[in-house]
Amino acid sequence: MAERLIFHIDVNSAYLSWEAADRLKHGETVDLRAIPAIVGGDREKRHGVVLAKSIPAKKYGIATGEPIVDALRKCPILTCVPARHDLYSRYSRAFINILRRYAPVIEQVSVDEAFADMTGTGLLYGSPEKAAALIKDTIRDELGFTVNVGISSNKLLAKMASDFEKPDRIHTLFPDEIRQKMWPLPVGELFLVGQAARRQLEELGIRTIGDLARSDPALIRSHLKKHGETIWNYANGIDSRPVEPEPADAKCYGNETTLPRDVTDMEEAKTILLALSESVAARLRADHVTAACITVKYTDCHFRNQSHQRTLVSSTNVTEEIYQTAVSLLAQLWQTKVPLRLLGVSASRISDGGMYQYNLFDGEKYEKLGRLDTAIDSIRSRYGKGAVRRGRLLPAPSKEEGADPDSQ
Repeated sequence: MAERLIFHIDVNSAYLSWEAADRLKHGETVDLRAIPAIVGGDREKRHGVVLAKSIPAKKYGIATGEPIVDALRKCPILTCVPARHDLYSRYSRAFINILRRYAPVIEQVSVDEAFADMTGTGLLYGSPEKAAALIKDTIRDELGFTVNVGISSNKLLAKMASDFEKPDRIHTLFPDEIRQKMWPLPVGELFLVGQAARRQLEELGIRTIGDLARSDPALIRSHLKKHGETIWNYANGIDSRPVEPEPADAKCYGNETTLPRDVTDMEEAKTILLALSESVAARLRADHVTAACITVKYTDCHFRNQSHQRTLVSSTNVTEEIYQTAVSLLAQLWQTKVPLRLLGVSASRISDGGMYQYNLFDGEKYEKLGRLDTAIDSIRSRYGKGAVRRGRLLPAPSKEEGADPDSQ
């Protein structure tokens, strides 16, 4: 039986690369990748967050997820372009279609990354490096952007390898290379080690991935529970997950409501979306799964149905991220403000969690939002669903009730 051969293919600065490639195709002479540039937010209004950055922007210390205003403070000459998610969806599909030409099995993880099971393809393409070069160069030549390819015998190590030096690179990380290539890295660079876990590990004197790999697994589990066992295995290069063309559980988590009266105001619609998003996210968390695609649907007063969906940068079960995505989708979909009779939110492309690439929120905020969701779930499981409600879902107090205009 052939030894497993897994590739992880990751688009370099996807949103910015796709913007640059599309603009060059349509006559622009400046390549956004060659100047300090970001995708996300509005330069004039100075709001929003950085969704993607160029390598020159990174040299100014600009980080994905940080506010636009902070990025402009670091680099006043920064070029900011708004996100065009429809464009990115088209490029994502073209990217995946090229992968399907060469790999027997493809598992798309997000809009800009995928795993490919290349086991047994040596007779077709030669060495793993030659196969990776063929895929990488085809994407560059046909679509105009670059990717990194990580090569190994399992998904975790392939993912780690693809994150080594960028852009437009091929890296291997086979089990016999772990000590040299992975163990010297800071422990925070291991997948699934977030800021909170990193701090706990450092308090135990664990500063590198090698330190974690050589530690007592019982000690790690005693401090980090099941998560500790997972990251100890990862530090030792242990990962048995298969590359799956479809999620093991492909069901959709959704909720919709027929409105008691027609809705014509976006603020009222946002309140309904929050309630729906909270319900969907809670069910995802209860099943210990995440979703990579969010869909919003509505039925208007003329009984016409409309829907819009978005594939996320990485899968999630955080209420706030699902809600913010739903709001953005409705804003794009509901341009005429025709009165609405029904609103729905659903989450699909379900997986059992795993690696997270920060999207709308930075790491620390994402962890806080996750802890908030967990606390709410815990209280409701003990005292009932009505035991705690988000402030934005409470009815506004009337003037007769003495509403405080300064209250939050």
